[in-house]
Amino acid sequence: MGKFIVKRLLLCVVIFFFAMFLIYTLIYNLPSSYVETTARELAAATSKMGGKNYQEWLAQLNEQYGMNKGVVAGYFTWLGNALKGDFGTSWKWNMACTAKFAGCIWNSFTLGLVAFVFEILIAIPLGVVAAKKQYSITDYTVTCVSLIGISLPTFFVATVLKLIFAINLGWLDIGGMHSKFFIAANATQWENILDLGKHFILPAMTLIFVSIGGLMRYTRTNMLEVLNADYIRTARAKGLSEGKVIGYHAFRNTLIPVVTLLGGTLPGLFSGALITETLFSIEGIGYVSYNSMISGDIPFTMFYLALMSVLTLLGNLISDILYAVVDPRVRVN
Repeated sequence: MGKFIVKRLLLCVVIFFFAMFLIYTLIYNLPSSYVETTARELAAATSKMGGKNYQEWLAQLNEQYGMNKGVVAGYFTWLGNALKGDFGTSWKWNMACTAKFAGCIWNSFTLGLVAFVFEILIAIPLGVVAAKKQYSITDYTVTCVSLIGISLPTFFVATVLKLIFAINLGWLDIGGMHSKFFIAANATQWENILDLGKHFILPAMTLIFVSIGGLMRYTRTNMLEVLNADYIRTARAKGLSEGKVIGYHAFRNTLIPVVTLLGGTLPGLFSGALITETLFSIEGIGYVSYNSMISGDIPFTMFYLALMSVLTLLGNLISDILYAVVDPRVRVN
């Protein structure tokens, strides 16, 4: 098992190296130079104070991010700085990329964790119940809800929830992190938490609705496959109660692929929900990265894409390890 993990880690390093090289190459060859745009803005902002002119800013930025060395040399310049934890200063937010990340990641993590927990609590039991009562009204209802959740885009679900709960009922705000007339400085810590939690309700509901469909169908399909296995028929023939057959024998084996799937989604708690956070103006890593991208913020864009690459590779590694852990029949050579 140790050798397997080491091999996978080395493979992840190689994949990360080439993935980031492709990303850097694409950004380097963009038809519009964001470096020139940033240099022009900096020159305009500092010209009245006797600061650097456009050419000086352009030379400094190109040197700082290796844009004047060619693709290969520039990439190694960026990679060397990144390995030291230096991703540069964000042009959009005017602070270190890592500092901006540290300031917004917990909003994304909290939102993602709440959605993740409710997704498990709702989707897995409903998937099991649908499989137990195959071709019943319950099964058809669960299947219909899951198909709707899979089919509807995030922006449509978010719009409908805003229309119902924010506009028609007026129970919640349409977006943002705090209420319109809420003054954080004059409120207690508990009041701040309650107000923030109130604004996380609609985004969390959106994430839950668009996520439970796939997990429900996945759980139902695996449960049906397990229920038709020979050892389940043997357990029933021995006179075991239906509750023990389902809860002990069937459900445990259903969880093997489900746990593997969930393990791969755990790193996603730190990557943010770009669409949902943007739609509800939740200042998480997804919202920040989207605004950075549309503003041409190359340093933060590279940092975010590097983070996404690492989390994706980590998710795949966790899935492989969990599959070997939860299924004793799997042997890793």
